[in-house]
Amino acid sequence: MSDFETVAASENQAARRGPSGEPGTPNQVGQPRKPRSLTGDAWRDLRRKPIFWISLILVLLVTAMAAVPGLFTSNNPTDCALSRQHAAPSGGAIFGYDFQGCDTYARAVYGARASLLVGALSALLTGAIALLVGMLAGYFGGWVDAVLSRVIDVVLGIPLLLAAIVLLKRVGSDSATVRVGAVIFVLAVLGWTTAARVVRSSVITAREQDYVAAARMLGAGDGRIMWRHILPNALAPAIVVLTIALGSFIAAEATLSFLGIGLQEPTISWGIDINNGRVHMRESATPLVVPSAFLALTVLAFIMLGDAIRDAFDPKLR
Repeated sequence: MSDFETVAASENQAARRGPSGEPGTPNQVGQPRKPRSLTGDAWRDLRRKPIFWISLILVLLVTAMAAVPGLFTSNNPTDCALSRQHAAPSGGAIFGYDFQGCDTYARAVYGARASLLVGALSALLTGAIALLVGMLAGYFGGWVDAVLSRVIDVVLGIPLLLAAIVLLKRVGSDSATVRVGAVIFVLAVLGWTTAARVVRSSVITAREQDYVAAARMLGAGDGRIMWRHILPNALAPAIVVLTIALGSFIAAEATLSFLGIGLQEPTISWGIDINNGRVHMRESATPLVVPSAFLALTVLAFIMLGDAIRDAFDPKLR
């Protein structure tokens, strides 16, 4: 036996032994490792980033605040008395009272529900429109892609806030349910274009893969191929974009409510409270600062979370 063969044999024998010199178990040696998935690689990258955990904790706190506000304050946000106008912090009112004598902190906590509801439902409706348009344009191509791409370009060229102001001006009802529905519809109709482009790009890439060709050869129809094979690959990039868009929708709702066009009182919203606090800022700045801080942290948390997920799922950034 040559020297090379002797060294190779000894190395192979050592590799089959455990750390203590005993033969290795089947789990340690002799079995190929399981292939790593894109989701597994993304999670391994995400859990090492402090920015991901910080943004995730903030998102969970805001979600819990919107779902169960009683966990964060025991005061009633509609319990107002002019005798407490701009009063200093006392008791449960840790940030004092506004110009109507309402608890500033309680109104900020309860304001998360309307803002998060509008943002989440707008993102869901946006995702449905984007998936439908992006899937059709990317899968069929040709004139279908040309027509839908031009529609995307037209809607993308419309300023979101300006168009939302014009459309919401036409809503004559003061009903809280109608106003919330109108804001959700307008934001979704004007904000789906970026997600649709991402879905279209993912579908164009996925339809050229071998598994799609194999499914087509086995007799699968277009609907089955799109639903079972292409949609799972197009869904992950869309979710990342919609997570970032959710923060933008919350900011847009607050802006519209601040301008008096979005949600209306008696609905509790951060935008409404910011507008009311602006008028009486010289008497007390707290009613302006508190809802503004809640809004800024919420929007920042969703945008940071979306950015972290996007970076983790992008192989080029690893």
